[in-house]
Amino acid sequence: MAYELTEQKRVGLGLIGFGFFFTFLAVILFFDRGLLALGNIFWLIGVALLLGWHSTWNLFTSRANYKGSASFLLGLFFIFVRWPIIGILLEICGCFVLFGGFWPSIKGFLYQIPVLGWILPYPIVILESLWRGSG
Repeated sequence: MAYELTEQKRVGLGLIGFGFFFTFLAVILFFDRGLLALGNIFWLIGVALLLGWHSTWNLFTSRANYKGSASFLLGLFFIFVRWPIIGILLEICGCFVLFGGFWPSIKGFLYQIPVLGWILPYPIVILESLWRGSG
């Protein structure tokens, strides 16, 4: 499966990476509100550049994704009103609901990254076998 990475998609991936970095840094620094907000802004703009503005709008406003969108936006609101722990938990739940259908594409993309693609299958195979065995 080959993915075409245009310049816009590369910038989007970079912004998503910065978003994760600033969010991780904010969690390490005891849920710093400013870094969490900056990470969210980078992440949202990165997703919009990666998927395209119209596709991102359709993703957040489709009827099937209302719960995920509401959870993510409510989490963003809680971060801005200084309840960062509740906000980040709501955002994580919203992301799982919104982007749960993208897991096969994300997995295929991650397998193509040179070093990560060689290491990644082992923990994923173990987790998938545990997941299937628990049901």
